[in-house]
Amino acid sequence: MISLTDSQKIGMGLTGFGVFFLFFGMVLFFDKALLAIGNILFVAGLSFVIGLERTFRFFFQKHKMKATGFFLGGIFVVLIGWPVIGMALEIYGFFLLFRGFFPVVVGFIRRVPILGSILNLPGISSFVDKVGESNSMV
Repeated sequence: MISLTDSQKIGMGLTGFGVFFLFFGMVLFFDKALLAIGNILFVAGLSFVIGLERTFRFFFQKHKMKATGFFLGGIFVVLIGWPVIGMALEIYGFFLLFRGFFPVVVGFIRRVPILGSILNLPGISSFVDKVGESNSMV
């Protein structure tokens, strides 16, 4: 069992609420207020979980500047009131930022009993294989 500090527990809660608000904001036809709250909670939660210094090091690496620009630019565009364009920018930046984690996530999901069999279906399998490649979205 992994032991978490109190600030990491708070960060997990903030990140969870951020993802919830982002999802709920998209379900309610890109509600500006919910998306803005979700963005702020997600970034704050990430900072609590891994720490401020590691968060800055992750986002502002030289080879991730384009992805960071899209992600943070999308957050800014959502905050100024254009939620659909902002979320499109944010999602693109998110995929660029976290593409290194996708092979790990796909490998983990393939071992989950029901989800693994769904991911191995003929049409879905080829798509998941492309997403699971670490440099497929360069």
